[in-house]
Amino acid sequence: MTWADRITLFTPLDLAAVGLLFLAWFGIGWLIEHPRAKRPSVSVLIAAYRREWMRQMVTRQPRIFDAQTLATLRQGTSFFASASMLAIGGVLAAIGNAEQLAGIAEDLSISRDPKFVWEVKLLITMVFLTNAFLKFVWSHRLFGYCAVLMGAVPNDPADPVALPRAAKAGEINITAARSYNQGLRSVYFALGSTAWLIGASPLLIAIMITCAVLWRREFASRSRSALIETTDGMGHTGTSTDS
Repeated sequence: MTWADRITLFTPLDLAAVGLLFLAWFGIGWLIEHPRAKRPSVSVLIAAYRREWMRQMVTRQPRIFDAQTLATLRQGTSFFASASMLAIGGVLAAIGNAEQLAGIAEDLSISRDPKFVWEVKLLITMVFLTNAFLKFVWSHRLFGYCAVLMGAVPNDPADPVALPRAAKAGEINITAARSYNQGLRSVYFALGSTAWLIGASPLLIAIMITCAVLWRREFASRSRSALIETTDGMGHTGTSTDS
C-alpha cells in the first residue's frame, strides 16, 4: 500500500482535526508568550517577579531561601521529565501492539480502522510527549545555569557586577520557566490528542477544551487576578515576550 493509499484511510475531518490540533498548540502558546500589553498572561506577570527575586537576592543573607526555591523548581522539571519518559514508553508499547488495540476497538464497535491508522494516532500523541520531555530537560538545565549565576553574584551589593549578574540570573530563570511552561502545554495537548483514538469529532472537542483550560489559567484565573490587584507596582512590569 502506497502513502497515497494510506492517506485515504483518514477522512477529511480527521486531517482537518489534526491540522487544527497543531495550529491550536502553536497559537495558544504564542498568545500566552506574546499577549497584549493591556492584558498580560500569568506567565508574563510572574516573569517580572522572577527578575525582582534575583534583585532581592543580592541583599539577602544568607541565601538559603533562594537556593531552596530554585531546587524546588528543578525538582518539578525533573519529575515531569521522568513522567514524560514513562508516558513515551507506554505509547511505544501501545504502538507495538496496535493490531491488538485495533481488535479491541472493533470488538467494542468503536472503529474498524486498520493497524496503520492506530499507529498514526498514537504517533501524534508521542510527538507532543517527546516535545514535552525535551522542554523539561532543557528547563532543568537552564535552572542549573541559573544556580551557577546566582552563586557568582557577589555578597556585596555595592560591587559593580552584583546587579548585572543578578539580572542575567533573572533572564535565565525566565527562559527556564518558559521552557517548563511549553513542556506543560505539550502535556496538555498530548492528553487531548488521545481523543482521536475515539474519532475526529472527539478530537475537535478535546482541542477546544484544552485551549479553554489553558486560556482560563493564563488570562482569567484567580491567581492572575491576585497578581493584577497587587499594589506594589509589579503587576504590569515585564515585556510581552516573557513567560
